[in-house]
Amino acid sequence: MTTLQAHLSSPTKRAKSSTSAKGGKPKASRKPSSAPTAPSEEEPGDKLQAGRITKHDRILTLLSRREGTTIPEMMEASGWQQHSVRGFLAGTVKKKLGFTLTSSKAAGELRRYRIDPKRGR
Repeated sequence: MTTLQAHLSSPTKRAKSSTSAKGGKPKASRKPSSAPTAPSEEEPGDKLQAGRITKHDRILTLLSRREGTTIPEMMEASGWQQHSVRGFLAGTVKKKLGFTLTSSKAAGELRRYRIDPKRGR
């Protein structure tokens, strides 16, 4: 039995009041967390970072598509606001990562951005 499980299984009575000695606000009561009772059947080595896809990865995947992507599509994929997406394109994609970012706009459509594949080497 771990210390956390022992703490959760035997509630202790506290003698102190819920307010501090300085006359501050009452402290919030702490709820016990629901710890898993049975160990997981999966071993830690089974998954190799399969569940971690960052917002940067999502946007870079959209930019890598042949048709590219629009700002509203990137906003939806990341949950960011428009100015944050534009800042990511300029600061991270172009400056830090060094990708060539191109944009195109057909008549009556939104501007589409995409990363040009490197040619040559």
